[in-house]
Amino acid sequence: MPDLPTLLAFTAASLALLLVPGPSVLFIVARSLHQGRRAGLVSALGVQVGGLVHVLAATLGVSALVLSSALLFSVLKWVGAIYLVVLGLRTWLARDPGPADRAAPPAQPLRRLFTQGAVVNLLNPKTALFFLAFLPQFVRPDQGPVWAQTLLLGGFFLVLATLSDSAYALLAGSVGRRLQGALVARWQRYLTGGVFIALGLGTASVQRA
Repeated sequence: MPDLPTLLAFTAASLALLLVPGPSVLFIVARSLHQGRRAGLVSALGVQVGGLVHVLAATLGVSALVLSSALLFSVLKWVGAIYLVVLGLRTWLARDPGPADRAAPPAQPLRRLFTQGAVVNLLNPKTALFFLAFLPQFVRPDQGPVWAQTLLLGGFFLVLATLSDSAYALLAGSVGRRLQGALVARWQRYLTGGVFIALGLGTASVQRA
């Protein structure tokens, strides 16, 4: 297993990366602004489940196989991009709330938000590239099985990411609660949809290393 200096170096590098908001954080913040803290936290958990799949894929060598194939990489990239753009368009086209609850944005079931978070991260080739490039830097073959170290480090990174993403979700949810009114709710919807579409276009632009 990794020794203490390696774990400390990995923790420092992970925190430095997590402090810089990435696509997953933008997705979570958009959900929190649009539907509140609980929606953001559930989306964050979904995102980490998608990340767990990537960690397992990196551990088993599946990520390397996918990223080495131009066809599989393109399929993953374009399916993820289209999914995000569709989410954005559906958010833009959602019906405005009725007069009785004019200040509240249309809510989606938490189970759907969890699934969306998992699918968004699962279909993001940048996440696969990240784990494939980042984790091996801290694996020491002389300290135990490579697969066990990869799995341990990946799981630890996801724990740190959950804490970081949850903090962003709570902060964005607090900001969203202070914004009231029909006009604000409408602009929240436009902002959320725009973030999803921008993330989709960003996913479509990802190139193989």
